[in-house]
Amino acid sequence: MATGKQEAQRQTREKMSARRKERAEEENKEVFSEEEERSIEEEDLEEATTEAAPSTASRSKPGPPERQSVAEIPETVDDFLRNFLRRAGLSRTLNRFEAEWYGSAQRLLPAAATCFSFVPDALTHGQLLRSELETVRRDTDLLRQEVLAAGEALVRTQRERDFHRLQYRRVAGDKNRLIEDFKELKKHLESYEPALRQLEDKYQAALRHKMLIGLKKDRVLNTTEEKSRTATEKSMRKSDSADKSPAKSPVSSRHPKDTEFPAACSRPGNPHLAQVGFEKCKSPGSFSLSYSIRAHTLPISCIDLHPRKLILATASDDRSWRLWALQANGEKVGEMVLTGEGHSDWLSGCSFHPDGTKLATTSGDSMVRLWDFSRGRCVLTLPGHSHPTWGCSFHSCGHFLASCSADRTAKLWDLNSQRCRLTLRRHTASVNSVCFLPSSNLLLTCSADKSLAVWDARLGVCGSTFRRHQHPCNHATSSPAGNVLASCDSRGVVNMWDIRKPAAPMATVDAGPSAANQVAFSPSGKMLAVASGDSLVRVVEVGSRAASSLSGHRDGVQSVTFDHTGETVMSAGSDGLINIWA
Repeated sequence: MATGKQEAQRQTREKMSARRKERAEEENKEVFSEEEERSIEEEDLEEATTEAAPSTASRSKPGPPERQSVAEIPETVDDFLRNFLRRAGLSRTLNRFEAEWYGSAQRLLPAAATCFSFVPDALTHGQLLRSELETVRRDTDLLRQEVLAAGEALVRTQRERDFHRLQYRRVAGDKNRLIEDFKELKKHLESYEPALRQLEDKYQAALRHKMLIGLKKDRVLNTTEEKSRTATEKSMRKSDSADKSPAKSPVSSRHPKDTEFPAACSRPGNPHLAQVGFEKCKSPGSFSLSYSIRAHTLPISCIDLHPRKLILATASDDRSWRLWALQANGEKVGEMVLTGEGHSDWLSGCSFHPDGTKLATTSGDSMVRLWDFSRGRCVLTLPGHSHPTWGCSFHSCGHFLASCSADRTAKLWDLNSQRCRLTLRRHTASVNSVCFLPSSNLLLTCSADKSLAVWDARLGVCGSTFRRHQHPCNHATSSPAGNVLASCDSRGVVNMWDIRKPAAPMATVDAGPSAANQVAFSPSGKMLAVASGDSLVRVVEVGSRAASSLSGHRDGVQSVTFDHTGETVMSAGSDGLINIWA
């Protein structure tokens, strides 16, 4: 009986333990399900917080709040069960649990423990949620303030837009009115253009007529003087040769219209030099810029002064020449009186006829042209050079014209027969300048072969050669007395020569390192002006070789000359200006 009772008690205990295990498993499942739900809710909350955080940060731009975490203090499962069973007063269950815990259940615990997670404290979790809720509310307030500020800014922007729209409409209306006024003014101006053009034509015609009247007056005076002088000579010749036989007629030339060289011009010299007084002799340092004339828009290559009047001729790269009347009463103004065009390329040189009624020009088109002021056109074209012509010079009698060219030759033209009388060939490079010595039949040339030559124009024979330049010669000229020559080269060296001593220069002036483009003697022969490529005009005293520089050009100076008294220097350069120095 006792054995049966024990067996029944044992079965009852087993059933109760089985029920307890089932209840524990159900409780564990419920705990696990609650923990899973809480973990899912926490994950959803974290995702929502993560999604809301960037938008909140982008709008309010505060720093992201640090995620608060609950300090996890894990409690072992067996202690939890012991405490629970002890509080419930289940001592036998506690004893059975301890027996099984330290038995077979202890080996299965590590595998089952991996499926459990710590259940955070509800109070701590509530505090965390409240802090996050406060953060969200603060962000919401900031966003609300920003939205209100943005609304106010939008209203202000709309008002400014409306204001600027009104201003734009007003400005557009003013613009349209100005366009209409401009069109009306343009039509009004076009109605004045024919009248202005007519007045300009009348003005130019009046100036031209004035110039021609002056030239005709000079021509009449010269003709009258020449006739009276011829009549006097004839009367004297008749009285002196009453008992003499008539002179033998000259040998006929090859062309019936060829002109004979005047016999009185066999030696260099200026017969009028003694008649001119030079009481006022200025020093080189006393010159200063008086005024400037905008003569051409392109560079000026050469200038030449009228034999008797203050009229300056200019030749330019714009293929035209112009005559400028300079004021003799001290007025600082120049007036253009005549202009001419006809060359097909740039002009390189110009020279007045001795009687002042004609002008000869040279050009890059290799032509030499003769212009008559009274006719207002080109009266003679002299072809013959094969390369550009660089310069020209009239004989003192006015019947012969010499020209030089880049074809290494100089030519002598007879203006009466309108043909080339001589071609001078000796230089081995371009002949850069040519000029007749004053009142003589001698011709001076300089060349890029670094030499100068003096020719007898009657025979075409080279009488003497000057060879002391180390660089190509740009220009050469003679003093009014004809006994001193001056030459300049591309290195700025200026040599002065005694025409009777070609072996060595009598004086040398260094105006370099820029090129010296042209030299000119004063009427007294005591001063020499040098046109330099460094935009300076240098005035040299021949006796002491003291030099002074005149600055006023903005580019290289190409040509220079003195007036009839030697008290004024005139220069022109690549800047298109004529500068008057007094």
